[in-house]
This record gives sequence, structure tokens and C-alpha cells, in this order.
Amino acid sequence: MKAEEFISAIQHYVLESAVENTISNLARPPGRRVASELSARSEWFNSLSDGEAEMLRAVARDAAHSAVFGFLAVLDGARVIDPEKGTFELYHLGRQKSLVNAPGTDLHDMLG
Repeated sequence: MKAEEFISAIQHYVLESAVENTISNLARPPGRRVASELSARSEWFNSLSDGEAEMLRAVARDAAHSAVFGFLAVLDGARVIDPEKGTFELYHLGRQKSLVNAPGTDLHDMLG
């Protein structure tokens, strides 16, 4: 898997999925015994106008993007999370073993 394919998959299956799941859970909380906090958020969300709901969706997307961007920056070494300032290598193991975040590849910059 190449870096571009990885980023595309992360955008679709992680970032966009997180936004859609969050909005879906707000609109219709899952389960038989919905926690009171989620029930209250759902009631509030369902009282929003269409424009307000779209604004909230945009905020959720910004938050998801920021979280994924930060994680990719850690993988790239642009954000340091340990006192050793170690590096991370992300491999895709398929038919071949390939380094997704090869030196000089900044995954966080590739995120749209």
C-alpha cells in the first residue's frame, strides 16, 4: 500500500466514518437503554434547524480531521510524544511488506 492509498482509506474509513457515526448517533442513539447524557444530546441535536445541524456536522468534521492530522503528524515525527524523540514506522503487510511512511513522506501533509 502506498502512502496516497493509505491516506485515502483513512479519510474514508476513519475520518468521514467518525463524523457520520457521530451525527447518526446524535440523531438516533443506538441501543435499548440510551445513557441519559446521549439522550439529552440527541434531544438537543434533533431540535436544531437544518442549518444549525450542518454547522455542527462541520464542527465534528473539523474535530475528526484535527485528531487524524495530529496522529499522522506523530507517525511522521512532526509531533513528538516521547522523551526519546523516537520514530515510528508504519508498514503495510500484504503481498509485500511496504513502508507507508517512508522518510520524506509526510502523511499529515497529504491529508486533505
